[in-house]
Amino acid sequence: MNANRRILPGLRTGFLYLLLLAFLTPFLLIIMNSFKTTQQFFESPLSLPTTINFKNYASAFENMDFMQGFMNSLIITGISVTIIIIFSAMTGYLFVRYKWKVNSIFFFIMLASMALPFQVLMIPMVMLYGNMGLLNTKLTLLFMYLGFGVPFGVFTFHGFIKGIPYELEESAFIEGSTTLRTFFSIVLPLLKPVFVTLLVLDVLWIWNDYLLPSLVLLSPDQKTLPLSTYTFFSSYSVDYAPLMAGLIMTIIPVLIIYLFLQKQIIKGITEGALK
Repeated sequence: MNANRRILPGLRTGFLYLLLLAFLTPFLLIIMNSFKTTQQFFESPLSLPTTINFKNYASAFENMDFMQGFMNSLIITGISVTIIIIFSAMTGYLFVRYKWKVNSIFFFIMLASMALPFQVLMIPMVMLYGNMGLLNTKLTLLFMYLGFGVPFGVFTFHGFIKGIPYELEESAFIEGSTTLRTFFSIVLPLLKPVFVTLLVLDVLWIWNDYLLPSLVLLSPDQKTLPLSTYTFFSSYSVDYAPLMAGLIMTIIPVLIIYLFLQKQIIKGITEGALK
């Protein structure tokens, strides 16, 4: 029995390390191949680079028009995530604290919309917005992200707000506080863990999204970073070496955000499990 107790934790740890290696291998391969030439990539994609050469990064920065794509991604992601989180938190609060019959219907509709695949909607949606002349604008893309992102946000905030004692808000109402002020001063600060968790999840989703921007943003000056990486694809070949460098440059901003907020993310997930 004692031997089994010592062996089982070791096996579990070894299995977890194998899973970690499996998840990290694609990312490590991209980093390794970003320092090679495209010919070296085709010859030995699994080998280590013989030299550390940053020419691919310079080429990717120039050919992708990196700063233009970065600013487009930053504007779209920043505004979309802010609107989604604020709208979701306020809507979740409304559904929890106001027991109107119509709220139950709207909440059910939002939950049902989460089960609807985007691929079912994308062709009719693009045709509809195209006929109205609303494609190729950031506002249209922001509006679409709001529609696709709010249901999950409302669902998440709804569960957390139910766990906040209503007596805290009653005390504020007795002191003469308005509903809006009570929400932003008392309720919203208590939602910080789930707020940060949704922030990171939505940033990862919108920053890395390729399909929806490719359908809406048509002109080169509107392209986000994921769309800019398509520069390295031609009709008959792909320039893989600078493409790998461009992918690394695209990943770095969201990776930095995750590293700064990982404690809050873990806290939000564990609190959600307890609730």
